[in-house]
Amino acid sequence: MYHAVPKLRLFVNRPRNVVSVLNTYKSNQGTFSSNVQQSRQISYLFKDIDEKSTKNGGELVAEVFKSHGVKFVYTLVGGHVSPILVASEKQGIKVVDTRHEASAVFAADATARLSGKVGVAVVTAGPGVTNTITAVKNAQMAESPVIIIGGAAATLAKGRGALQDIEQIGLFKSCCKKSYSVTAIRQIIPTLKEACQVAMSGTPGPVFVEMPIDVLYPYSTVAQESVLKDPKNILQWITSKYINYHLKYVFGGAFENVPSTDPLPVEYPKATAEQISETAKLVREGKKPVIIVGSQATIQPTPVDDVAAALTEMGIPCFLGGMARGLLGADSSIQMKHKRREALKDADVVILAGAICDFRLGYGRSLPKKGKIVAVNRDKDKMLLNSKQFWHPALAAQSDVGYFLTELAKELKGYKPDPAWVQTLRDREDVREKELDEKASKVTDKHLNPIKVLQAFDKVLPDNAILVADGGDFVGSAAYVLRPRKPLSWLDPGPFGTLGVGGGFALGAKLSRPESQVWVIYGDGSLGYSVMEYDSFVRHKAPVLSIVGNDAGWTQIAREQVPMLGSDVACKLAYSNYQDIVPALGGKGELINRDNEDKMEKILLDAQEANKKGESVLVNVLIGRTDFRDGSISV
Repeated sequence: MYHAVPKLRLFVNRPRNVVSVLNTYKSNQGTFSSNVQQSRQISYLFKDIDEKSTKNGGELVAEVFKSHGVKFVYTLVGGHVSPILVASEKQGIKVVDTRHEASAVFAADATARLSGKVGVAVVTAGPGVTNTITAVKNAQMAESPVIIIGGAAATLAKGRGALQDIEQIGLFKSCCKKSYSVTAIRQIIPTLKEACQVAMSGTPGPVFVEMPIDVLYPYSTVAQESVLKDPKNILQWITSKYINYHLKYVFGGAFENVPSTDPLPVEYPKATAEQISETAKLVREGKKPVIIVGSQATIQPTPVDDVAAALTEMGIPCFLGGMARGLLGADSSIQMKHKRREALKDADVVILAGAICDFRLGYGRSLPKKGKIVAVNRDKDKMLLNSKQFWHPALAAQSDVGYFLTELAKELKGYKPDPAWVQTLRDREDVREKELDEKASKVTDKHLNPIKVLQAFDKVLPDNAILVADGGDFVGSAAYVLRPRKPLSWLDPGPFGTLGVGGGFALGAKLSRPESQVWVIYGDGSLGYSVMEYDSFVRHKAPVLSIVGNDAGWTQIAREQVPMLGSDVACKLAYSNYQDIVPALGGKGELINRDNEDKMEKILLDAQEANKKGESVLVNVLIGRTDFRDGSISV
């Protein structure tokens, strides 16, 4: 990818006629959001511009970041956006450059989830922007408030063959809550303030803001590359006048009466008192209630500790998914991890607390046919997904999940579910845990038993561990074996199921929670996406650990491809020495196999000690195959 500082020249070639000049202007002025005051009053044409001023639009961007509590700007540097990065550094915001733009967005995503504020990624134009698409879509489906600022060609150079010039707004139409293109410096502050408000309000999600290069650099730099000197004919004279007019439009009033950068209010839905009361009534009338808690339960403004306290007080058996894993700690008596389908079949009241009826709940077919279903979600469409086909809510409340649960706990003061029901589910848990122990005790055909490895790993995890899930088969097993220790201690991609989140998520997590021990749980396939981010961990002094379940294949796919289609084509990898890569990047690598199986816990503990001293460590564990997850993939 070409990341040199691009020329700012507005006209690559001389326009052929006056009409082309006017058409170029018209085509470049129509992308700014109608919801932000554009302030295109003719008065800006009469504003004096300090042609020697070194002020630039990047400084205004950084001021908005500062006012919104942004502590980190994740990026992969490019000349289109350099003024934002330099200004952010001057504002005391840490600029964190990654080895791929997707990792920058993943890091911003993790920061948003853990901080409750917007995460920010700044990338250069063209391929820098397109490299973020998967990560942006992942943030959308995971409901993470991320601001992506993309550089762009100068406004009058668009469509004229400028470096890395493509139509970018349309790319994000299906990935973002909203997209903006800034065309004048005075639009920067109101645009970014609204972008942050949109990202955080309602159902959180990503917002894209395009920043053309001529709104980020100083006037003198832009003018030097754009103004026609000594026009030779009438067409050049008209063109020169028009360019001067355009520069007045871009820079006019840019640094006069600068508006406040203070954040706009964030809005989110709340359930009514009647909805809370009706839900409490359903719970009291039922005998076998269950709560399925989704990631939305961890979204601000309700503190996650308050949500955990509310669930504990109600005592209703809970199944936790996504970011909600760890919400009740490692050993809660009401948290269930196994036999969810059987529990739902028997339940007579089910509260979907941010959980949605997508593939994870069989599109609603997993819910009890005669039970009362209460759906709670910030997003109305997700709240009722597939309700007309496979299930029907007794009550649907568009609401912040944390607010709903804490208010419900107040309404159910003194309530306790039937102990026999809770014990039934607990007995099923115990049976499944014994089955896991039995599977862990079996010797695999080669290398180590992955269940045994994960049990040993869980045993050495400290209370402050944050676990980043990035993989298929190995991570699928880890979700059943590992016990996240506290709220916001489990980061997974979300419903998009994206591989490659590991490096970016871990970087954002460690910077946001430096006191925590951050582990990435990798499959050997997913490791290939972001192992180079070990370079970022080392450079930015953000020491991270990872454990790689190395079974030399894309095993989650092979489990069904081979029996169904009779071939393992494209599913095979090698038992590569991944531990040798990390030392080349400044970290430390360890290998665990049958030769040192008896030292497995010691190696993991030694890795933790090295991490405490500032080292990033990768532990490559050679594993065999078990039948634990056979038939676990849904078509």
